Amino acid sequence: MGKTRLSWLLIVAGCWSTTAGAESWPIPDWQVAPVNTGPAVQALGQYAFPPRDSSQRSGVRSDALLVVQAGRIVYERYAAPTTVTTPHLTWSISKSVLATLLGVAYGQGRFTLDDSAARFYPPLQAHPGIRLKDLLHWASGLEWQEDYEYAPLKSSVVAMLYTRGRLDMAAYTAGHETLAEPGKRFRYSSGDSNLLAAALRGMLGSQQYDAYPWQALFEPLGIRQATWEQDPSGTFVGSSYLYLSARDLARIGLLMQRNGRWNGQPLLPAEWVTFNRTPFVQAGVEPGEATPGGHWWLNSSLGDASRPWPDAPADTFAALGHWGQALYVLPSRQLVIVRYGDDRDGSYQHNELLKRVLAAFPGDWP
Repeated sequence: MGKTRLSWLLIVAGCWSTTAGAESWPIPDWQVAPVNTGPAVQALGQYAFPPRDSSQRSGVRSDALLVVQAGRIVYERYAAPTTVTTPHLTWSISKSVLATLLGVAYGQGRFTLDDSAARFYPPLQAHPGIRLKDLLHWASGLEWQEDYEYAPLKSSVVAMLYTRGRLDMAAYTAGHETLAEPGKRFRYSSGDSNLLAAALRGMLGSQQYDAYPWQALFEPLGIRQATWEQDPSGTFVGSSYLYLSARDLARIGLLMQRNGRWNGQPLLPAEWVTFNRTPFVQAGVEPGEATPGGHWWLNSSLGDASRPWPDAPADTFAALGHWGQALYVLPSRQLVIVRYGDDRDGSYQHNELLKRVLAAFPGDWP
């Protein structure tokens, strides 16, 4: 196994048994199912954690894989130095967690989807037509280049995170020219996400803002080790810089899988989760690409295109990040999957992992 470390946690006596039909919640911590070591589980591990040596510089490299079914951990494995308690950089999974946090604010009546973003973030007054739902669809209409390694000198996101925009990422984004009418064209933009983070600050005020992710979302879910970086202006880097352990990220997934409920009580309005999971029909994505919803990615097809993850149920949706970070939610199978990794060559395939998880843990659902 080399540096790879298995974390198979055996169930304590009676922990797995629950009242028929009762929901299992990770309160205070996750219940863990008896170990399953069948051929399909082995095939899952072989894909996610293939043998590696120091000479290998490409191929699938997972740091963590966690599978939760019906609210209980059924598979958990890590590769050093990542452990069960390690807050891992989520990259653009941060965007979907930001959308979840905004759902709490939405339920508190702090904004509507049709509100002008400039109402809460005045530097956008030069672009008064941008609504909050346009930002949530990555459809601000602002000129933006999201390339990373392949075009760093022309990349808006590299400039925002690392060079001339890093001191105030939202202001840097707001200073871009209009390329299209807001709400009419999908253009993936980490800048749009940081404008949302700045708008949230305008809704709350500076005194409430710094503690809000913890008070509104993390603490109610039992998340204790989250780190969310802020840029020098004080705005959370909602696009990229949230750190969570796999188990803590799975709590976000379980909240979404159960339509915004936590321990039987609504934390997010069901209509907000519906918005997150509704395709943005103007997206115009390429065949094989996931369809954007409200700052989440959907296993939906637009037009004549096939589903991007054909071996997964149509109701699958996900939060996805750079280099293979992923949180998958499969409501019809009661599955939540967290995968952390470092896949710089693009060899990791979402559909392949989902297919193997479904084979290993089919459950009793159609």
